[in-house]
Amino acid sequence: MKIIFVLFAFVFSSTSLFAQTLFSYGNNTVDKTEFLRAYNKNKTTVTDNEKALREYLDLYSKFKLKVKAAKDLKLDTLPQIVNDLQNFRAQVEESYMNNDDALNLLVDEAFAHTQKDRHVYHFFIPLDIKAGAADSAKNTAAMQELYKELTAGKTDYNTVLSNISSKYMTDIKGADIGYVTAFTIPYEYEKIIYDLKTGESTKPYRSKKGLHIFKLLGERDNPGKWRIAQILFAIPPGGDVATNAKMVQQRADSVYALTQDGADFASLAKKFSDDKITYLAGGEMPEFTTGRFEFPYEQEVFKLTKDGEVSKPFPSSFGFHIVKRLGVRPTPSDKTDAVYRYDIKQKVLQDTRMNTAKEAFTKAVLKQVAYKKNAAVKNADLFRYADSVVSNPAAFETKKFPISNTPIYSFAKTTLTGNEWLTFIRDYKTNPELYKGESDNALLDKFVALKSMEYYRKHLENYNPEFRYQMDEFKEGNLLFEIMERKVWSSAANDIPGLKKYYEEHKSKYLWNASADVLIFSCSGKKAAEASLAALNSGKDFKKIAEESNSTVQSDSGRYELTQLAIPASINPAAGMIIPITENPADGTASFMKILKLHNANEQRSFDEAKGLVINDYQNVLEEKWLEELKKKYPVKVDEKVFQSLLK
Repeated sequence: MKIIFVLFAFVFSSTSLFAQTLFSYGNNTVDKTEFLRAYNKNKTTVTDNEKALREYLDLYSKFKLKVKAAKDLKLDTLPQIVNDLQNFRAQVEESYMNNDDALNLLVDEAFAHTQKDRHVYHFFIPLDIKAGAADSAKNTAAMQELYKELTAGKTDYNTVLSNISSKYMTDIKGADIGYVTAFTIPYEYEKIIYDLKTGESTKPYRSKKGLHIFKLLGERDNPGKWRIAQILFAIPPGGDVATNAKMVQQRADSVYALTQDGADFASLAKKFSDDKITYLAGGEMPEFTTGRFEFPYEQEVFKLTKDGEVSKPFPSSFGFHIVKRLGVRPTPSDKTDAVYRYDIKQKVLQDTRMNTAKEAFTKAVLKQVAYKKNAAVKNADLFRYADSVVSNPAAFETKKFPISNTPIYSFAKTTLTGNEWLTFIRDYKTNPELYKGESDNALLDKFVALKSMEYYRKHLENYNPEFRYQMDEFKEGNLLFEIMERKVWSSAANDIPGLKKYYEEHKSKYLWNASADVLIFSCSGKKAAEASLAALNSGKDFKKIAEESNSTVQSDSGRYELTQLAIPASINPAAGMIIPITENPADGTASFMKILKLHNANEQRSFDEAKGLVINDYQNVLEEKWLEELKKKYPVKVDEKVFQSLLK
């Protein structure tokens, strides 16, 4: 009964200020929008729409009366109710602190990128943070000239790099990095690479590490996720490298010959592989896709065309490898594939690309909270006093500066003072885990973003209707449970004289259908059930069987209606019959029962036998009586014209 009411409560939501009033109760109103929101969340297929709406309107108005009664008793101020609401808010508010549209765009983009691998050549000049302006200009000029050469169609990369490096006295590195796909390289590189057409090069791109140019050599369909096993033959250090490599290759060739003669690959891996991570597992490696291993290794692996195929020995920077293909899972191409989309979404949420969505969300929040800067306060002053605080943080109190009590920014209902800025800058700049050398302007932007997000989070109800609805639903659900417990459930269960009186007045309602006295055994498995059945047949007491079972058996006795018992339709129950053992395939448990005595239908239930049913009926009586009192206190009036508009 309690569960039904709690679940029912969760479908209700708060009122909209400007919608049409559907009904009132006392001085309180419920609008059409709120009612429809609740009705549609709980809607089932109906044949008579008006009847369904009338019934739900009656149900909903009673719900609002009960919640009002709870508020009249100030149950919403109970510590447990308040704490539950705060805990619930903490659980759900984070899900409303994202830009869903921006997140979905990132997921769509990542999905598109996973469909094709891109073959990339990378040109790079590392940048020294301490380098002067002249060096920086020289490197930039070198990369700009390289871009022109690549755009002109030059493909002799070694010659081009050598000429430009000599001309500008710098060292441009170039390498074929093979194929890349989503999440295999930093997002800042992935995004510009996937904007290229085959043969195109990016303009020089500056990252924290240096200057880059990426050239797209080609693309292919994503090969999917591969399962392989390998035997690694590592080249030992020291001595002549060529001689060592030749000896290792000969050893690899010998083992390969064994695979071709039918030797078990897993056994060979355990015996010969130098890969100390995988050899005990028969050489089996974790599932992987593009970008996990070095390009030449991937090239050899992806040549395998069928499961069970074994490669010839091939070299890599680690030694020589023999690889066996175990299986391939194609990359899903259906954008609506829920499992794959969820997997991509989780990767996006943990990837640096989420910064894009967060930045978009922060910009939207700044507009929503209507943040404004105090034009009378100059950034130069903010930075000057910030420098003073940081130069000797222990000696300065942030509240003693001229700007400390001056409002520097304002939001809808609050202001930020200079003291808050100085406290932020001191705490941030003196924490090496946070401070990464950002400029004062960048830190000011971070401060404003942080404070605006804090304000937005604290006032989520004012900016996100869905969040407000969810909070109201939870709060009113808890209030409904609390008031029902006090006014109905506990009152009915504890009123023994009232229950007995109700039973005596309605005894004819509490009759048995065809029923039986039974022993029921619930066991941890079939063996335990068979042992219990053998013990029972030998005359052992059913309680003793359970006590001595080391918690693998539970037994009980009672009277049940035949419709409540799991008796196969093919069995005609009789006194003394054992209903055969049945197993639950879901968890392996097993059960059986013994019928002690059969009873005909329409025998009278005693008060104790009917007590659960009596309590339920008596609760309904108390509830209806209470609702009549509430309706007198808060008369319910329906605007029939607005109701009729629901039917259109």
